[in-house]
Amino acid sequence: MATNKVAKTDEKKGGLGKYFRGVKSEFKKVVWPSKKQIVQYSLIVIGVSIACALLLSLYDRFIVFLLKPIY
Repeated sequence: MATNKVAKTDEKKGGLGKYFRGVKSEFKKVVWPSKKQIVQYSLIVIGVSIACALLLSLYDRFIVFLLKPIY
């Protein structure tokens, strides 16, 4: 049983350093988008967000129009 305790403490030692070395190596593998891609993707997100907001607004106005006689 004593060897299990030693093995567990040995695993904990250097765990944080090992973790950050792993993070660093994974960041080297990442393919970052170009500035042009970031601008394009941002414009797409903004455009889709505006379209969704407009559709929801129209839907809301339609529901209010239908329910107005009930009020």
